[in-house]
Amino acid sequence: MSTRLSKGGRLIDRAKRLNFTFNGKPMQGYEGDTLASALLGAGQVMLGRSFKYHRPRGIVASGVEEPNALVGLGRNARFEPDQRTTTTELFEGAETRSQNHWPSLDYDIGEINDAFYKFLPAGFYYKTFMAPQAAWKHLFEPIIRKSAGLGAVPKEADPDRYEQAYAHCDVLVVGGGVAGLAAALREGRAGKRVWLVEQTAHWGGRTPVDGGQIDGFESCEWIKTTLQELETMGNITLRTRLMAAGQYDHGYVIGLESVGDTRPGADVPRHRLWRIRAARTITATGALERPLAFAGNDVPGVMLASAVRDYVVNWAVSPGDRTVIVTNNDDAYRTALALLDAGLSVPAIVDAREATHGALPQEVKARGVRVLEGRGVARVLGRKQVKGVEICAQAGEGGAIETIECDCVAMSGGWSPVVHLWSHCGGKLIWDAAQAMFRPDPDRPPLGADGTAMVQVVGAANGDLTLAATMGGAGLGACSSDEAPMMPVWQMPAGATDALRFKSFLDFQNDVKVSDVQLAAREGYESVEHTKRYTTLGMATDQGKLSNINGLAVLSDALGQPIPATGTTTFRPPYTPISFGAITGEAKGALFQPLRRTPMQSWHEAHHAHWEPVGQWRRPYCYPRAGETHREAVNREITNTRANVGLLDASTLGKIVVKGPDAGRFLDMLYTNMMSNLAVGKCRYGLMCNENGFLMDDGVVARLSDDTWLCHTTSGGADHIHGWMEDWLQCEWWDWKVYTANLTEQFAQIAVVGPKARDLLNRLGGMDVSREALPFMQWVEGSLCGFDARIFRISFSGELSYEIAVPASLALALWEKLVAEGKDLGVMPYGTEALHVMRAEKGFIMIGDETDGTVIPQDLGLNWAISKKKTDFLGKRAQERPHMTDPNRWKLVGLETLDGSVIPDGSHAPAEGHNANGQRNTQGRVTSTYYSPTIGKGIAMGLVLNGPDRMGEVIEFTGEDDARIKARITDPVFYDKDGEKQIV
Repeated sequence: MSTRLSKGGRLIDRAKRLNFTFNGKPMQGYEGDTLASALLGAGQVMLGRSFKYHRPRGIVASGVEEPNALVGLGRNARFEPDQRTTTTELFEGAETRSQNHWPSLDYDIGEINDAFYKFLPAGFYYKTFMAPQAAWKHLFEPIIRKSAGLGAVPKEADPDRYEQAYAHCDVLVVGGGVAGLAAALREGRAGKRVWLVEQTAHWGGRTPVDGGQIDGFESCEWIKTTLQELETMGNITLRTRLMAAGQYDHGYVIGLESVGDTRPGADVPRHRLWRIRAARTITATGALERPLAFAGNDVPGVMLASAVRDYVVNWAVSPGDRTVIVTNNDDAYRTALALLDAGLSVPAIVDAREATHGALPQEVKARGVRVLEGRGVARVLGRKQVKGVEICAQAGEGGAIETIECDCVAMSGGWSPVVHLWSHCGGKLIWDAAQAMFRPDPDRPPLGADGTAMVQVVGAANGDLTLAATMGGAGLGACSSDEAPMMPVWQMPAGATDALRFKSFLDFQNDVKVSDVQLAAREGYESVEHTKRYTTLGMATDQGKLSNINGLAVLSDALGQPIPATGTTTFRPPYTPISFGAITGEAKGALFQPLRRTPMQSWHEAHHAHWEPVGQWRRPYCYPRAGETHREAVNREITNTRANVGLLDASTLGKIVVKGPDAGRFLDMLYTNMMSNLAVGKCRYGLMCNENGFLMDDGVVARLSDDTWLCHTTSGGADHIHGWMEDWLQCEWWDWKVYTANLTEQFAQIAVVGPKARDLLNRLGGMDVSREALPFMQWVEGSLCGFDARIFRISFSGELSYEIAVPASLALALWEKLVAEGKDLGVMPYGTEALHVMRAEKGFIMIGDETDGTVIPQDLGLNWAISKKKTDFLGKRAQERPHMTDPNRWKLVGLETLDGSVIPDGSHAPAEGHNANGQRNTQGRVTSTYYSPTIGKGIAMGLVLNGPDRMGEVIEFTGEDDARIKARITDPVFYDKDGEKQIV
């Protein structure tokens, strides 16, 4: 039984007791404990149940690799499932409970699955639940869904606060062990800006537990001295409790910092998500010990040898009074020495090697411990706790030679370097046969934008498992015990019978056994990635940190091929789980989708604007007066704008600056027409298509200078189009010299529209806006009534129109000035609905109305906006595919109802016959439909089969209650077809 030792524990403060509960049972630990060490110290060995068979599970490891010891932590709104006890620091009042059982941890009805393990092998769900078909929905699926997952889902909203932060450095060192400390010190002395991050609360890694000397000092003294020097260096930033979760291109690293985990309710963020940009990353992430595969290796009390000595040395916890050690390497003998130094018993060390001659085995033998060479563990005795082990010949089939009573088994199958960050962005691995591990291949590192290595690996993460090798790589001398070669052991014993392999676990959480991987190989799953998904090997919350190497070795043996030929699964971020709260940051609740406001928002509210959502904006739909319906308000605004002057808040339109020597070339690829030959001071309407040829955005482009263009986008498309630009620049045309900036919110834009628009601007004075000075589709800069402004002569209404861009801070003052000066001219604001009706009267398309992701410019009669001079643009080749050039594609037309009514939105025009699915054929659909006060009837735009060739023809559209509405196909331009009003 596990217990707290009366002395020792380098990380705990015995003067500070902490109270906590496990399944409602009061327990005590000390400050400095993890939940795991506190639970073991309180005698709690069994902590949960496995996923599939519901077998008893206890603590296996002492760090992030722990697959079993997951608990629900907290209660009510602060309840969180699946918390790893080995990395969760103990705090006062912690409430924990075990998971994946019913009705209780000791008596779990789900354990019946283990009795039927032969019927529930890997992939059994692919072969069952096939019939009867109706049973899936009503029987199988409900049962499977209820049994899925481990912990309970939180029911209440998370009350904690999370934040995100950014950092930039020359060198990011990941890992605060001795290799990381040495690397940070070297880079810091060279004058580099260095960030050193460590995922735990303590510096030094394994070295303070395992001992040794560095540069003539005891390891703990060297760590202390090094930290003192690092803390005095202004160019060094030290962070504990910060886990580097993922390495991405361009030196981008995501990190998760635990800030308030141990202080629930404190006025600090619980987690902080770091976005770090580093010129170079040095990973000193260490190595993880591997378990051994033998029958019963999942029984509570079977632990990694390194974890056993961690609990003894760091937290003064004895995992058991009598510990049998089973190993294939010398490192496990350090555990025997630590146990002996703590006054605990080691009945035997079971070593699979035929002979042990290293310094560590000799030291252990000298202290009277029996070493059984060439032996293995046939099976572990006990179910909820270790009772003993049966010893067998490693070369045999598992016949028991003797039985040893014990309450703990410490196993060591070798070490695997933590290569995740190296592998995340393309670093390759090489198989080290001598140490039976994959380690980074120095000849194939992850490459940065300049073609050089952007990640370097040091220490145990690079395969340097001894202290001497680790510090030698840093140019420092070190002294530690020499170790003899290890012997790869993937199954214990080597010729284990089926009965033993059925109980030899590889993935402890998901209950994946040696027999499961061998079954996958027999059934044709030769790829390690396929085997992973078929068996769920490495798909648990530890993501295969303990199971992957053993699993692929078993697979290789079953396939009769060397391990390198089988390869590894893909290492993907994050290294350990990141909370959803940290990913979300402040973007929750009211800030989940921030309400974007134009500078004139308060004015609109004061004048009773009725709002409509447009992307993340809320724009005035109309400005209804007392007693007015929305339709009446829209009609009034349209009529006034066409007769007098209207004001539109157009600030939401996207405004993206594109600048650089290759900016013209870049825009020629984005737009269907030419932009590189646009003269400075002029504007041009442009279309953007995606790579599939479909129209996705439009807007006016203005050339500001020889190397600078301003691209206007739709309100909802600004962020998307800016991201689209950056995607192509960063991923495809990375060597083009182009800079983009989204200035949508830096500038406000006011449209002054109508036949009296010029009169109003002349009253303000300061700029010549005459037809001669500012022709249609040109722009000028200057001071308008004291406001620094850029005025564009563009129109989306068909009327004389000026769009005035000013810094956002000046926009409200300019708006109010325009309103005041234009009173006698009949100035009146108008909303988005009036805008839409007026553009429809002019036959102008609207992205999202006339387009739906399947429409190309040619469908809308916009062939004139597609350059014949360019060899290429995004979507050009796609538009040449047979379906895109099909003469039967629906084309844009205008529609006038015969009775003057308004066709309902989305109406279709039925055609004769039915399709293969029994649905009525259609020959067209409405894209935009409005009542036009200018025309005096309902008008619409739509896509109709052979529409431009059917002018004057009357077709029917569906109405409400299956009514039919007759409409005549017309030219889509209903108003001022020659455009005379907008060019005055």
